[in-house]
Amino acid sequence: MSLKIRYKETAFPFANIFTISKGSKSSQPALQLELEFMRIKGYGEAPAISYYHIPVSRMIEDLEAKRGFIEKYSFNDPERFWHFLHHLIPHNSFLVCALDMAAWDIYGKLRGKPLHKLWDLNVSKAPLTDYTIGIDSIASMIDKMVQKPWPIYKIKAGMENDVDIIRHLRAQTKSIFRIDANEGWSFDEALIKIPKMKELGVELIEQPLPKDQWEEMKELKKISSVPLIADESCVAEEDVEKCKDAFHGINIKLTKCGGITPARRMINKARALHLSVMLGCMNESTVGTAALAHLAPLADYADMDGTLLQSEQLGKGINFDKGRIQYAAGSGLGVTIEPF
Repeated sequence: MSLKIRYKETAFPFANIFTISKGSKSSQPALQLELEFMRIKGYGEAPAISYYHIPVSRMIEDLEAKRGFIEKYSFNDPERFWHFLHHLIPHNSFLVCALDMAAWDIYGKLRGKPLHKLWDLNVSKAPLTDYTIGIDSIASMIDKMVQKPWPIYKIKAGMENDVDIIRHLRAQTKSIFRIDANEGWSFDEALIKIPKMKELGVELIEQPLPKDQWEEMKELKKISSVPLIADESCVAEEDVEKCKDAFHGINIKLTKCGGITPARRMINKARALHLSVMLGCMNESTVGTAALAHLAPLADYADMDGTLLQSEQLGKGINFDKGRIQYAAGSGLGVTIEPF
């Protein structure tokens, strides 16, 4: 039985302009993919992130170039399918992610179970997801918090006045704060800012230094009073080992690592190395967020707020109640989407 591929490009707008230390955007372009096997349709998603240099056009180009091989594949297991894709499309983890996600959706539907039950996971153990506050004026950042009361905020940083911003935001709420610098600090800045962030009750800091500053990160880890989580420094499976001496934990993102299949292995590797695990998003919409949600019981921290930040969505099937994941009853990913 052969596979059938359908896809479309989307660009769902953000409710507010989304700004990090690397730039701003008003919408999130993505490849939405439908994979059909034995009349069962599975869905996958891969957002395009500018600093990873894989636009949707390249995903489509690579997909069309390999469509014949993929559609002839004899599908029976998503992990074997991922290995096939990994070798077939070695330089496009984003596309591999979308296909892997759709394969797992089909696999769960074939067995009549949501993925978390297929993996024997207890969803009551899933951590609360944070809600991201992008870089903006202090007044606007406060206003976003007022509009979205939430138990955990992830606050984008990388500005000279980061500490002042956090001080003003802290005055407005007792919610947990997480900081994401997106490589925006120098080593000397980090030495000054981290103790002050600790005083302001910051729970963790993501990627304070540029991704290639491994020696500096090792030194920073030794003295940091706040847990440091790798993001840009941890893209694929081979990066987990490198992070053990430089970070306290890793942020696993399905799109950059190549999907659900490698993410599960990365979680196991991180645990073996005594690293904490965050499951992070790249502003995925419904499909990608649902995939993260099924893995969430395996994580210490969840950052899967793409659907909360966007003003439009593709389909239904994932919701949050003040950070708590509300799982759909359906099998596979549990999302409901109009066929492509």
